[in-house]
Amino acid sequence: MTFRNDVRSGIAILADDLTSAGDGAAPFRRAGHDARILLSTPAAVPRNATGVTAVDLGSRVLDEEAAAMRTWRAARLFADSELLLKTVDSTLRGHVATEVRAAWAGSRRRAVVIAPAFPAEGRVTVEGVQYVRGVPVHESDFARDPVHPVRCSDLPTLFPEAVLAGPGLAAELPELIGNGDLIVYSAAKDGDLDRLVAAVPRLDDVLWVGSPGLAAALARRCARAGGAASVPAPARRPLIVVGSANPATRRQLAALRARADVQGVTVSGDPAAAVETLRGPTAPVLTLQTPDERRAPQTARALARSLAAVVQALTEEHTVDALVVTGGETAATVLQALGATGIGLLDEPEPGVARGTLLGQLPLPVLIKAGGFGDDAMLLRLCHLIRHPLDPGEHA
Repeated sequence: MTFRNDVRSGIAILADDLTSAGDGAAPFRRAGHDARILLSTPAAVPRNATGVTAVDLGSRVLDEEAAAMRTWRAARLFADSELLLKTVDSTLRGHVATEVRAAWAGSRRRAVVIAPAFPAEGRVTVEGVQYVRGVPVHESDFARDPVHPVRCSDLPTLFPEAVLAGPGLAAELPELIGNGDLIVYSAAKDGDLDRLVAAVPRLDDVLWVGSPGLAAALARRCARAGGAASVPAPARRPLIVVGSANPATRRQLAALRARADVQGVTVSGDPAAAVETLRGPTAPVLTLQTPDERRAPQTARALARSLAAVVQALTEEHTVDALVVTGGETAATVLQALGATGIGLLDEPEPGVARGTLLGQLPLPVLIKAGGFGDDAMLLRLCHLIRHPLDPGEHA
């Protein structure tokens, strides 16, 4: 890496929800950096800030004005970081344009590079247009998200001032950055993102904006020798918590619940009833889910609070001893109810998945997964991983 001498310290990641914070930090952990996720913006940068600090701003659920202010404040707080990454959803959900402009203003960085492609999950940027598995994101399932529907796939429409770039124009990036431009970079494969990062002489001149694909490219450039974190003990009885209504997650849950050694319950509104139900099963794996149908924001938040109340009761009485949680807003609500301040990251076992240990009152092993990621067997694999951390097998 090339940074200014004795000016900057640490790597900071600002995310609009918890899974995005995990997705952004996990590649750096894999590249040898210590990494932690904070569930809220701290009052000050942690002393001797080394490694990676990823902050869940929780801004995706706010209105635009509040999201912009929270993002600006966090960017100003971490403006002296060696590397500053503002994550965005690879399907462009949330207040993308508003938060990017606020982060740029707060960061005081010379230029912005926006590269939302995540090729490993089929999310690519072609001539400034974002696609998911060949479909413009505003025509995909993400356009029907009841909480954060995607209305626009065209980044130049979101950022009319943008200069378009791509792998064929990577050599021009230093000049564009020197001009103080906002640059939208198209990428269809990981190598395209590596070319982007390699073309920028000083990483700290730029506010980097992207999804796990860009985070991984930056982490590859910033790789260092680091000690391996200790693998958690096998979970005796994990709880799989599904708050995302994304069809991919629901297929994954159906595959898991088809197993005879998995039992679960759907929470509708009464946490006490769900707690009582989950005290009875003898299966080694328990699941807790919201109803399958997509929901209005207010209903979704109420259901997330019900999930959190159930998880809190089951963990406090030691009915379960590890968590797999899907959906960023669900995960944040659940972990805060447990008194957690963050997550100490262990690794990224699969794209879009962060594994670690809760920081705070209850140091439980936890896996968090974004709702739209993974094939139908992903929850099966994650369940196996948390029960058998040293065994790479694929069965619950």
